[in-house]
Amino acid sequence: MHEDTNARGTILQPGTLLDRAIAITQHALERGALVTIPTEYQFVEQQGVRFLVRTATNLNRKDEAKQKQDRQNATTDKDFNPFLPYDKNLYVADISETHVCLLNKFNVVDCHLLLITRAFEEQEALLTLADFTAMWVCLAEFNGLTFYNGGKTAGASQRHKHLQIVPLPLTPADFPQIPLEPLLVTTNRGTVETLPSLPFVHAFVQLEPIQTKSPQAAATVTLNYYYQMLNAVGLKHDIGSKNIQAGAYNLLVTRQWMLLIPRSQESFESIAINSLGFAGTMFVRNEQQMQILKELGPMRVLSQVGILKSESVVGSREEEDKGDKGDKGELGDPTT
Repeated sequence: MHEDTNARGTILQPGTLLDRAIAITQHALERGALVTIPTEYQFVEQQGVRFLVRTATNLNRKDEAKQKQDRQNATTDKDFNPFLPYDKNLYVADISETHVCLLNKFNVVDCHLLLITRAFEEQEALLTLADFTAMWVCLAEFNGLTFYNGGKTAGASQRHKHLQIVPLPLTPADFPQIPLEPLLVTTNRGTVETLPSLPFVHAFVQLEPIQTKSPQAAATVTLNYYYQMLNAVGLKHDIGSKNIQAGAYNLLVTRQWMLLIPRSQESFESIAINSLGFAGTMFVRNEQQMQILKELGPMRVLSQVGILKSESVVGSREEEDKGDKGDKGELGDPTT
């Protein structure tokens, strides 16, 4: 494990995270540390879901940063890690002894936060009780969507373990706060199940309110559901194999529910998808990709990068390595 070179600060005081994120956003913009990607959005409707699709209007600074990182990797003969140490201008708070909260450097939505492990852990390592505890500390602060891109095929472009959280709603007023949420309907609480409304392989659980009364209690309960969900989609966890995941997946968690989707490829027809795609928000690099998305339909793209229910689950790391290496630039994970 790489040494922890990030200085420890005071653990977050309850009720202050969102205000701190807003204040640090202004500071980071003034210092040039935060680069907001300008976008325009429109809705693309399919199967009763109004998908919010953003088109980038200027990706120059993001592309320049990617080229700089590639040059640095080639020069040093090792992967650049933006989190070890992290940019202090993006620092928001110490969430726990194990996790730090940062602003996402290339953000599309305001107050897009990263929860990174203080010391290096692989992004493909299974999530732990400490990960879930840090996540629930943040969800106790404000109503948000936490997500995890489990592996490169699932949309992660950094090896250092990081969860992400964005405030809700994801959409303008008078729309569902999460576009795909109208399909996440069940009468069963506290049971891992498959929903007939979703065409791709997944596992879903509606949380009981009593289960999430404290971050510690919620972390224990949802870690257990997480293991059940991995097993349900064919990604059986093997604790004896260095805690590495059996295959790529996306995980989405709100105060009310959890959704886990196994992945088969990184992109489809050049359109890259990460966890937020399965929330019903997508990001395209240009108008050409927008037209492709409209022709294919967002739900078809999700089914292609996931696994159709009619197909067998791809559960091996060998299959993950064969994933489509499409363009990056998905909403919520442009660089991380």
